[in-house]
Amino acid sequence: MILAAGKGERMRPLTALTPKPLLAVRGQPLIVWHLQALARAGIRQIVINLSGLGGQIRDALGAGAKFGVQIEYSDEGAEPLETGGGIFRALPKLGATPFLVVNGDTFTDLDFATLALTHDALAHLVLVPNPPHHPQGDFALEDGLLSDSGAPRYTYAGLAVFAPQFFAGCVPGKFPLLPLLLRAMAQGRLRGELFQGLWSDVGTPERLAALNA
Repeated sequence: MILAAGKGERMRPLTALTPKPLLAVRGQPLIVWHLQALARAGIRQIVINLSGLGGQIRDALGAGAKFGVQIEYSDEGAEPLETGGGIFRALPKLGATPFLVVNGDTFTDLDFATLALTHDALAHLVLVPNPPHHPQGDFALEDGLLSDSGAPRYTYAGLAVFAPQFFAGCVPGKFPLLPLLLRAMAQGRLRGELFQGLWSDVGTPERLAALNA
């Protein structure tokens, strides 16, 4: 699943008329870089959530044939459901086995084929060294397990593998992902890894310009 329903308010004015995943990096939309990387990793069935200007994403990508993938869309309407609610709404399209989730506004050279979920985990998160705009990080990582305390702390990269059971007990609507991560963490079932390759959170016009440079 590629998360593409956010409003991109920090990217204004660039996102006033264009959804953030369609902003170009080296002449190609951010989301197309993801589609190409997913296809290289052998991941062919893609779900993309949409909101707001998301119709432009559907128009640009179609059913995915030109990228070697099959795309389904999960339309959330005018108001996005946040990360947790958006993934939960799309679960019927994602099947009964673990699935990859990728933030549509990140850029990375991570090989998606390397990501997997161990039998005892509900989720596996990719962490990165803390960027200048997020120096405090999100989680500590020790022996492959994520913790909300401890040091050093790293930043969640917006890349993860989830088991459908991670969302057990959720109800339809708008809700964040963090409480579910903390629940899995408390159960000792939230695993992760540190990635030190190319990664950028393309959250502002300045970061997009820096990435293009």
